[in-house]
Amino acid sequence: MFTTRPELAGTHGMVASTHWLASATGMAVLENGGNAFDAAVAAGFVLQIAEPHLCGPAGQVPGIFVTAKDRTPRVLAGQGVSPAAATPERFADLGLDLIPGSGLLPATVPGAWDGWLLLLRDHGTKSLRDVLGYAISYARNGIPLVSRVGDTIRAVRDLFTEHWPTSAALWLPDGEPAQGPHRNPALADTWERLLAEAESVSGREAQIDAGRHAWSQGFVAEAIEAFGRKAFRDDSGRDHAGLLTGEDIAGGEATYEEALQVDFGDWGLVKMGAWTQGPALLQQARLLDGLRDELSYVDGIPTERTVHLAVEAAKLAFADREAWYGDSPDVPIELLISREYADTRRALITEEASAGLRPGGPSPRLPAILEKLRGIESGSGATGEPTVGPLGETRGDTVHIDVVDAAGNMISVTPSGGWLQSSPTIPELGFCLDSRGQMFWLEQGLPNSLAPRKRPRITLSPSMGLRDGEPVLAFGTPGGDQQDQWQLCFWLAHTLGGLNLQESIDSPAWHTTAFPSSFYPRSWTPRELVVESRLGQSTMDALAARGHAVVDAGPWALGRLSAVSRSGGVLRAAANARGMQGYAAGR
Repeated sequence: MFTTRPELAGTHGMVASTHWLASATGMAVLENGGNAFDAAVAAGFVLQIAEPHLCGPAGQVPGIFVTAKDRTPRVLAGQGVSPAAATPERFADLGLDLIPGSGLLPATVPGAWDGWLLLLRDHGTKSLRDVLGYAISYARNGIPLVSRVGDTIRAVRDLFTEHWPTSAALWLPDGEPAQGPHRNPALADTWERLLAEAESVSGREAQIDAGRHAWSQGFVAEAIEAFGRKAFRDDSGRDHAGLLTGEDIAGGEATYEEALQVDFGDWGLVKMGAWTQGPALLQQARLLDGLRDELSYVDGIPTERTVHLAVEAAKLAFADREAWYGDSPDVPIELLISREYADTRRALITEEASAGLRPGGPSPRLPAILEKLRGIESGSGATGEPTVGPLGETRGDTVHIDVVDAAGNMISVTPSGGWLQSSPTIPELGFCLDSRGQMFWLEQGLPNSLAPRKRPRITLSPSMGLRDGEPVLAFGTPGGDQQDQWQLCFWLAHTLGGLNLQESIDSPAWHTTAFPSSFYPRSWTPRELVVESRLGQSTMDALAARGHAVVDAGPWALGRLSAVSRSGGVLRAAANARGMQGYAAGR
């Protein structure tokens, strides 16, 4: 864990992320006079090269941030909508009852490029070339790929060689999975061309807007539309063309939104709206706030009762997610995160592990297909890395960045999508489309039902913490549906257990899969509880005795958390030790 004082001469800030090169890039920008937002943008682009199996140029970028001047947390909504042609009737005509998790059909309007550039324009200080240059260099000259990239490519080798030849050309050079320093010259060329079009006008902000336009209404959108007319294999087992058009992309812009906030004594917790799963963390924290006298940590380890109560709270919160959350104006979010609602729901938590989905609220409705999806084999969700099937379906993962600078600018951001295994590589662009549309339900009448030009309910879920109303903490993790469970582990360890940032990240984690996955094939396993063995055998045995189906994931397997903080005149940062890849840096 890194610590420094902002008043010290030469202090710049703190960066924590899921990859050491992204953290190093962010620090380089801070030390070159940039602020937290410049650093986050530069690090975000590097992650598209360093962790291509977890995020890409055509993905998404949701974030929560505060500025040095405005301490009210705001949301960066860099998530694109579904295509205009994405109707339930279209999928019914194709004989599908779930949206595939790979290929071209689940693609939404890319949101990452516009989201990063909007943030840079409005709150950064550097030019587009200043922040994009690091990623261009890595794409042009090569970046060392972590072993999990090769593992992912190996899992989809047959798909690439038999059905996605453009992906094979990029990720299977000489027929073997890419490894070591890997180059992506087509992507470097794409970024250089975007820069050239941006710099055809004068002025920092005008150049950034020109770069946005070159993507959404220029050669990038044209290439995406043309490529999408071709049919490719997806995890339905058949070939389908895409639905995304240049007109869809031209209409997509990132926006800012108000954040949701819940208070617990002198602490406050900030999340994104109900078009994400973020409010599930608020609901869990509300439920457990009324049980805080029964929650405890001993030598940095949560007690068995703490884990049991947290898991049961998660089941209630995520049942509400399935019944209520979505990009819909009818979500009763103020009710769902209220203290009064939590008081009524808390009574459902008993001494035994529950087995059913029990949403609350006024006339809740669950998808009719859920019972059919119970226990479907979809791979283990036990680690912080994606489980990738042979047809490119991914249970879900991403990357994460937290940055705070000496002035007090702070951001938590969770970029994702456009994974190398999501869909075929567009050869002239050097990247592929996302598969976020798989998160919609095709059944109608639900908050998260598919409709044209609607955002899917995403799992991406950055967080911010307040102390006495002042933003002091930014944190988050990859992990799909597990994000707001692993963040609960961190939150309890830090705010209740009294552990510091690094100790809270290192504390044993857990999660349940007792609610439907957001990823194809949408499986769920009632009573399953995945834990790190460092909880202790006696704790695992006691949880099993309560009826939990305990899965031992190993000692260091769950979560890829990172965090930064600014309080008491001190800046701090910490990162995940699991996987030996995350990194925190500061000066």
